[in-house]
Amino acid sequence: MTSVAFHVDQLFFGAPGGIGTYIRNLAPAMARVDPSLEVKLFHSRFGPDVRPRERWMRDLWVQELDGSIRSLYPRWDLLARPPLPASLRSTDVVHATNHAAIPPAGAGQRLVVTVHDLAFDRFPSLFPREWRLLYRLGLRAAVRRADVIVTPSRNTAEDVVTRTDVDPSKLHVTPLAASLGTSPLEPEEVLRRLRVPSPYVLFVGTLEPRKNLVRLVRAYRRVAATGVPHALVMAGPLGWQHEALMREIALPGPGEIVLTGPLPGEDLDALFRGTDVFVYPSLYEGFGLPVLEAMARGTPAIASSTSSLPEVYGDAALGVDPRSITEIAAAVERVLTDAELSARLRTLGRSRAERFTWDETARLTLDAYRGSA
Repeated sequence: MTSVAFHVDQLFFGAPGGIGTYIRNLAPAMARVDPSLEVKLFHSRFGPDVRPRERWMRDLWVQELDGSIRSLYPRWDLLARPPLPASLRSTDVVHATNHAAIPPAGAGQRLVVTVHDLAFDRFPSLFPREWRLLYRLGLRAAVRRADVIVTPSRNTAEDVVTRTDVDPSKLHVTPLAASLGTSPLEPEEVLRRLRVPSPYVLFVGTLEPRKNLVRLVRAYRRVAATGVPHALVMAGPLGWQHEALMREIALPGPGEIVLTGPLPGEDLDALFRGTDVFVYPSLYEGFGLPVLEAMARGTPAIASSTSSLPEVYGDAALGVDPRSITEIAAAVERVLTDAELSARLRTLGRSRAERFTWDETARLTLDAYRGSA
């Protein structure tokens, strides 16, 4: 195996999210781990002013397809047509990095599909109808046509097995890794610029219902009512159906809630380093990269004890029932008031995060390309 056609549409989206992080870290890591590998990137046609700001792409083959997402994705998923251009059909592997779109493999090519999570199936009401349909069609196509399905966690692999008729031998688990670079900026400098009060409790991610943020706000206000002086900072873009969160924040209550909007990596790094506790009460995750980012910086973390998240944090974070406001509030108050617990989580988190690297993700993915166990 010497070459791969690698789908990068997610990098053109307004909020590339975790899949964008996956793409921008995995492709360079594979080239680094196996210098003989030829990586060809391809994407759908976007508007003339839509371009990803990805410097690493400049050194690789990048091909724009003759078709938009709206025209290509449904036909790929349903009909396995149109074929990819000849320049991409010559590669050994076609890697569909988002299972909403399953481009057809040519004769002699292996088709590899990444299924990041089955949130669309577990929580259908939290997704726009069009994307829910594409994910369903794409998952069906992946199960039927893929030679290999890679997932970022055992939990997602188990979801695929229990909710489809997939051949379990096709599944390969390839965990992800922290990816934010270390900023030279001091947290205080960034906090002043962003007008973020200190001290604070931090959440990072898209502001959408799956992240369970209405319960987080209610739990935070319970803690704030006890006299704990921390603000709640939510860093990330507004997502689908964010209106319920905005209504909750607008209600009168103790404490202070700050929404920063989407931030560059340097600012996020500073926020992670400056907070006293990171809280991630998501209802369901295929992996949960923000938890790993917090632990990598020695930030005490609280995260849901459901889906894939315990695979990520192990014994290095406090697990909570995401549906229990009382449990979330108690965990936050405990970390903020127990210096010994906070110090222990900082040490355990750093040690745990060191186990995850993008080079290891790349090695496991290359093994999947080759059909290795």
